Amino acid sequence: MDKELTARSVSIDLLIKFDEEKTLNYSSANALEPRERAQVREYVQNILRKRSYLDFVLGEFSSIKMDEMKPTLKNILRLGLYEMLFMDGTPDYASLNEAVDIAKLRLGHKSGDLVNAILRNIQRDMGNLPKPAFEDRTKLIATTFSHPEWMVKRWVDQYGEREAFQIMQANNKRPNYYVRVNNMRTKADNFKLRMDKSDITYEESDWLPDYFKVDTVQPFIAKEWLKRGVCLVQDIAAGFAPVILEPLPGESIYDICAAPGTKSIVMSDMMNAEGSITAIDISSERLERLAESALAYNAENIKIFRADARDLSLKLADGVLLDAPCTGTGVLSKRADLRWKRTPEELENSVKLQEELLEEAANQVKKGGRLVYSTCSLEPEENWEQVQKFLDKMDDNFELEKLDEFLPEEVLIEDGYAYQTFPHKHGCDGHFGVRMKRVK
Repeated sequence: MDKELTARSVSIDLLIKFDEEKTLNYSSANALEPRERAQVREYVQNILRKRSYLDFVLGEFSSIKMDEMKPTLKNILRLGLYEMLFMDGTPDYASLNEAVDIAKLRLGHKSGDLVNAILRNIQRDMGNLPKPAFEDRTKLIATTFSHPEWMVKRWVDQYGEREAFQIMQANNKRPNYYVRVNNMRTKADNFKLRMDKSDITYEESDWLPDYFKVDTVQPFIAKEWLKRGVCLVQDIAAGFAPVILEPLPGESIYDICAAPGTKSIVMSDMMNAEGSITAIDISSERLERLAESALAYNAENIKIFRADARDLSLKLADGVLLDAPCTGTGVLSKRADLRWKRTPEELENSVKLQEELLEEAANQVKKGGRLVYSTCSLEPEENWEQVQKFLDKMDDNFELEKLDEFLPEEVLIEDGYAYQTFPHKHGCDGHFGVRMKRVK
């Protein structure tokens, strides 16, 4: 092992574990200083964003095929090459030397010499690196834009090559972040003053009140504004679902599949913490974190309820929000790991689970009440097709409601009966949602 923990060494460990187990847990970075913790996330997410391309370049200069390399060697090389290609502030010799040192320490001198040879050869040819040139068009696009081939094929079929390219390019950029003021702790004007005094650059959204676009959330973490419940991190498109549900003070609201609870907290703010929000999730651990967050944000009307949301027995509610588990293909800029975890089989399983959850959520809505279904997916089967299938089954018990009074026109689809955002079009995550009223 390395003599000391560094952002590089922790990043390599995380990438190795991801290769081996398809899991990503940043807790091992907690021992680092805040700046280095942030650097770990930058390394890991950016390397995952560019993984196929990095592997292609490395493969062109290596005598060992990439898929035959052990994960440790592979990820030392990926990190070294990523720094050389994309981190202007780090000199090539420093990136190269660090990679060689880590390889020697972990794998021995022979592997260190191999890393040195590969990266030095790339460095010499830096101005004329080979470009992917596969005959298979899908493989060519997948390698160039670092997305799995099945996803590339779907999006090209669905959107055409040009727009599929734009979606993938957006997924490979450093994402924008939004913070939302918690009105139960402060107000937007005071919050803006705080940001101004702290020299935080922000842009107030003209889509929804209380949302501010920022380059990074690190200042908000450092100042403990999140910990103290002053504001929360939530993409503006994720804020659409609570807005169209329109929870009112005094109402009974269910948030199904609620953890980690950001939408519950936003709805509590919208309700002035009057009435009740029952936050339902199957994970006791995630619900514990939700309870801690509710306390920090002064969201006193949130009740925690652990249950399988496909089997509920509750009193009927005025409003039900189902932000359904999904493939997450709309958030691949923030969660680059998801592109390498998802499969066509998982999409099928996700659609089936959503169908079951939506039927159960509908059973919890009183006559005249509202049901909101939302996802962070770009896939039609999880979105509009899922809603149409549900309405066909419901025998006119529910009807769609227009969203133009809640949301800007540029995010509305299907004659205003649904919203869908795209990273390349709207500068935010990809989200979908509808609002339905129970009419009988």
